[in-house]
Amino acid sequence: MENTMIHETAVVDEGSIIGKGTKIWHFCHIMEKCKIGENCILGQNVMVSSRVVLGNNVKVQNNVSLYNGVICEDDVFIGPSAVFTNVINPRSAINRKHLYQNTIIRKGATIGANSTIICGVEIGEYAFVGAGAVVTQDVKPYSLVVGVSAIHIGWVSEFGHRLKFGVDGIATCPESGAVYLFEDEKVIKITDKILQYD
Repeated sequence: MENTMIHETAVVDEGSIIGKGTKIWHFCHIMEKCKIGENCILGQNVMVSSRVVLGNNVKVQNNVSLYNGVICEDDVFIGPSAVFTNVINPRSAINRKHLYQNTIIRKGATIGANSTIICGVEIGEYAFVGAGAVVTQDVKPYSLVVGVSAIHIGWVSEFGHRLKFGVDGIATCPESGAVYLFEDEKVIKITDKILQYD
């Protein structure tokens, strides 16, 4: 585990895979058969269950539990105390492990602090789930969702800025200069930056 940092209070079970450059902080528990990519950061008191998959450069803030079925692609951000579930109708006296559902968080998405993600949904690339939201259905790429239950209120760039589309369906990220097109109820990045002409 080249350049990996695991705090002395963390518990890492045998059979887990941890990529180089990853940092695992105080009181984390990394269970067997999970896979954590390169250059990830797991804050204090994070639990990663068996068969969870985290891509590269995933940041998981304090007090998050990632249960079986959670799959995060590269560059995902999970805010503090976010909650994930893995079965729709849990009961203490009934074993429903065979009913676990996958939750997929696509590349670059943000899950805000204290939000709750109900199992079986897909959060699209670069989507942004606002703090405290409760997500009960799929979220489109670049979508901004807030509230209980979460509703779509706008679109964001890959840098996390609200996009303001003109009548031509074009918007520009104020930080990166990337240009986006809104068409057929979805957002597509069409250039990395505005082309400058003399």
